[in-house]
Amino acid sequence: MNTRMPSNSIKTGRIMLHIAFWVIVYVVFLVIYSVKSTYAISAYNGIFYMPLHMGYFYLIAYWLIPAYLLRSHYISFIFWVLCVSCAAAFAGRVIDILIGNPNIIKNLPSADWSIIEDSKQTFWQQLFNPYHFISSVKMMNFVIWIAVVIKLFKLWYERKQAAIQAELRALKGQVHPHFLFNTLNNLYALTLNQSPKAPGVVIGLSDMLRYMLYECNADKVNLKKEVIMLQHYMDLEKIRYEDRLEMNFNIDGNLDDKMIAPLMLLPLVENAFKHGTSEMTGDTWINIDLNVTGNKLKFKVSNSKPETVAADAGKHYGNIGIQNIKKRLELLYPSTYQLKIMDDEDVFLVMLELELTQAPALAVTQLTNS
Repeated sequence: MNTRMPSNSIKTGRIMLHIAFWVIVYVVFLVIYSVKSTYAISAYNGIFYMPLHMGYFYLIAYWLIPAYLLRSHYISFIFWVLCVSCAAAFAGRVIDILIGNPNIIKNLPSADWSIIEDSKQTFWQQLFNPYHFISSVKMMNFVIWIAVVIKLFKLWYERKQAAIQAELRALKGQVHPHFLFNTLNNLYALTLNQSPKAPGVVIGLSDMLRYMLYECNADKVNLKKEVIMLQHYMDLEKIRYEDRLEMNFNIDGNLDDKMIAPLMLLPLVENAFKHGTSEMTGDTWINIDLNVTGNKLKFKVSNSKPETVAADAGKHYGNIGIQNIKKRLELLYPSTYQLKIMDDEDVFLVMLELELTQAPALAVTQLTNS
């Protein structure tokens, strides 16, 4: 099941991160500006500079970026950034002139002579001094743009994750109707023939729908439950094909403590039925081998091959199910899977290898007791 942090906890954690960041910034400035003064003077002046740095950052991060940059108004964004940067630099100079420099002159007998000389000028002469204005710009942007870059990276990452989750939901949504369409066709054929097996199909389908509705909403499900769902599916297909289908499902390894993305294996098994068994009029076979060694899953599905597709085997695996699983594997297991599709003269073979995750201890206990 999905575990979500309460919104209050998330907000509190975010506030604490911001506080920690500004404390670090304060300490950095304290050390830098104490080189030409003292820690006491630097600490006192920092009290007045910090609100200016914070206001500068939050204007960019929470006004200009959402209002202009994220809406692709790049010229307006650059214009307003320059305006805010200049305003912040002038505000920094005001603090220098009225608070910072007088504090240094008053408490540091060996104060830099340039500070003393500048203090003899009028307020406006000091404010518009080009050299000191450029220094103020550098001071204001020294840390702020590090913070802005962090903010932009965070926004990019959140948007990327949101896009991935949206695509995964769409891909998972394709599995359900695809599977239901095939299974309901099987049930329809049985009801037309008034087969006594139809009620068993309804019960099996009900169990599978319950799994899909209540288990598959999680990012990962227990591998054992996924395999049980596959067995339900194969039991339904056996009812349809009866004696002309020879099916073998071999399982090796411990499934209880392993997790896998839901409905990851079903398209491979479903494909073997749809493009193998259903297209053959005589006897047919499907072999499935599932092996778990450590955290590595090896899943192999092979099925007899209809002669009608022998010349164009690419269509056999060009359907929505296989394309779906390829996309999901790229998103969920980008560097930890291998998918091989092989076409021999009389057999189709699919082999999937991927890294499983470990199940929480509580989930394993519940599964064992159920």
